[in-house]
Amino acid sequence: MEIHLVDEGEPAAGGARLEALAPEPLLTRDYETRPALVYERLRQRHGPVAPVDLLGVPAWLVLGYRESLQVLQDDAAWPKGLENWRARSEGRVPADWPLGPSLEVNHVLIQGGPGYRPLRTAWDVALRPFQDPRHPQAKRLKAAVTVYADELITLLAQGGGTGMADLSAQFSRPLPLMAASHLLGFPGSQGDDALMDMWRVLDAGPDAEPALDRLLGTLTELAAAKVERPGNDFPSHLLAAHPDLSVDELARELFMLLGMTSDHVGILISNTVVEVISGEREGGVRTALSAGMIRETMNRVVMRKPPLVNFVPRFAAEDTRLGHYTIHAGDPVWVSSAAAHADPLFAGQMAPGSSTISSRAHLSWGAGPRQCPARELASTIASAGVSRLFERFGHLELALPVDQLPWRSSPFMRGLRSLPVRYELAERPVPVVPLREETASPAADVPDLAAKRRSSLWRYLTGLIRSGG
Repeated sequence: MEIHLVDEGEPAAGGARLEALAPEPLLTRDYETRPALVYERLRQRHGPVAPVDLLGVPAWLVLGYRESLQVLQDDAAWPKGLENWRARSEGRVPADWPLGPSLEVNHVLIQGGPGYRPLRTAWDVALRPFQDPRHPQAKRLKAAVTVYADELITLLAQGGGTGMADLSAQFSRPLPLMAASHLLGFPGSQGDDALMDMWRVLDAGPDAEPALDRLLGTLTELAAAKVERPGNDFPSHLLAAHPDLSVDELARELFMLLGMTSDHVGILISNTVVEVISGEREGGVRTALSAGMIRETMNRVVMRKPPLVNFVPRFAAEDTRLGHYTIHAGDPVWVSSAAAHADPLFAGQMAPGSSTISSRAHLSWGAGPRQCPARELASTIASAGVSRLFERFGHLELALPVDQLPWRSSPFMRGLRSLPVRYELAERPVPVVPLREETASPAADVPDLAAKRRSSLWRYLTGLIRSGG
């Protein structure tokens, strides 16, 4: 589909070096509470590309939709890989830079250079059984997500058929972590401690650093176990497709899958629930869900509120004009999907009733050759969770006005801190359809509910019920 974006022709700002432009801080209190206004202020001042300060380190932030596609679709001109970062090579990035640890874990989303292509090919091969809806593994995963969703809904509704719940803490966040644990092949409920540590890492609180150390240790042990005893799970498939991966390298890839899938999918579930509940007043949204339009609803959601708001950096391979600036070789370039979706030259063509641009033109999963390899997997988990939620609940309403829901922002993600709702269970919930024998999970995949209820994750979720959410 051809996208017609017309440049308004602002005057060029010249070829000044990034370091000389005194970029303004991006990650401010305003950005935490009203990021759209921050993006718009930068756009008005600088055009589609703006110099910003990321916690003491200068970078370029791409705000324009057309310019974002230009960067994302040309991997040769805008490669990933920290080895391409001129300031880092020259020792001008502080050793204690807060964003450093998240970028130094060299996995498939970060890596550049010749090692990327075979690794990405292995990812595509390893994910195929879980992303192809015709494959038994994909059917098994979808069935498992439905079972996990039922467990979480049953747990949060222990107080009765009606009540209050925080759907973020009690459903949207744990569900994709449980699905990721299934994918990684953790035996029984042994992955629950890792899931809790993943939460701590994502929340970036005071216990994030020791949680990261524990999590990487746990994933290293899991990776070593899969080397010794391969199974029918993602790490084993990845090893089969890329036998040269070391245990440490495999652990880093598992970390990426666990972290990226869980936070991205959890935010997507919450945002979709808000869209459906708030849209019911306008009519038609929940009806569309029942008609099998969940994916289209999610496309509309990520167009307005993408979970991944800023992608990990790329770097200019050579001096290149982008927007109104010259981006010099080795400069870091961060593409903002949230800002690109709000670009007036793009958003104007996404107005209700317009057929100019498909809702699938969003950049939530990236674009070009490095588009997220797990996008279909994540969409499957999210849609299965949302579908089951609205099958089990006959009524859901927000306990706060939409504009008062609390948000959390990070340099990469933006999602709800909590999603308080009033619920009423359906009188006759749709039963879970059992898997046919040829797609049934092996015994090792069947949840040990007694063990689960003793796990740290289940104790935490049970504690939310007892404390009133």
